[in-house]
Amino acid sequence: METATRLLRLLALLHTRPTWTAPELADRLGVTTRTVRRDIARLRRLDHPVQASPGPHGGYQLGRGPELPPLILDDHEALAAVVGLRFATAGTGVGLAEAALSALTKLERVLPEHLAERLQDVAAATVSVGSGPGVTTDPDHLLVLAQACRRRERIRLMYCDREGTRSLRHLEPLRLVHAHWRWYLVAFDLDRDDWRTFRVDRSTAPMATGTRAVDRETPDPVELVRRAVTVAPYEVQATVRMHLPLDQAQQTSAARYGVLEADGDDATLLRTGASDAGWLAGYLAMLPCRIEVLDPGEVRDAFRAHVDRLLGATGAVPA
Repeated sequence: METATRLLRLLALLHTRPTWTAPELADRLGVTTRTVRRDIARLRRLDHPVQASPGPHGGYQLGRGPELPPLILDDHEALAAVVGLRFATAGTGVGLAEAALSALTKLERVLPEHLAERLQDVAAATVSVGSGPGVTTDPDHLLVLAQACRRRERIRLMYCDREGTRSLRHLEPLRLVHAHWRWYLVAFDLDRDDWRTFRVDRSTAPMATGTRAVDRETPDPVELVRRAVTVAPYEVQATVRMHLPLDQAQQTSAARYGVLEADGDDATLLRTGASDAGWLAGYLAMLPCRIEVLDPGEVRDAFRAHVDRLLGATGAVPA
């Protein structure tokens, strides 16, 4: 057995049990205990944290090192990991969705053919988990889009917009962004010659074309999605001055429900939207700082009326 192959088998064995004695490892690998000790030394030189404990009940075990060591999974473990990651990418939790998608992309790229076929059977027998109220995201779609982003490869897909109009889109994907319990694709729309955002749950049949994307100047994908989600969809859009520095404003809920930019050293401009001026006025009143509604007048009047109602409820005289 070649040394490299034997080292991989040794590492796999060390993953399966808390402790192994040298004779046990030698028996499994078909070598002498002297060879086992040499291989353990080789693993340590490769920065694998193999620890040894002396005595009749001692042996070798993998410890906790400064970095995550390579994991060697058997067929059942690999399938379990991929299935779990598929559901995590479409789950309701936030914060780990991007990491789950990245791990899923790496795992599916290196799966042996026989495991890939078994995974297709598993996928056919399971359903996707909703990523928010009434929203379902297909993990297979996410995987195709993630690979296209990584490879900078053009794709085509069918897309249904907010008005329910379906169209074939030719895109150059840039990044997938998870926001407000949904996945969004930021891509250059070749048919419209502009950067756009697309809700993944509204797309069907994404397909890589094999054509490499053109090198072009790219926008900030997070800012593009934030603007598309918090401002563009709404009829009522407002610009508000928050009397907080930008770094402090970013710690408030305004960072989730609008687009922020510095307005001098001590203030921040918030651009946000809503379907109703009264609701927006109530939200602005909850911001933890002094604010000025710059426009439109509809929101400014609604905000003034909301403040007057609050002052009236406390018996205070409006200024």
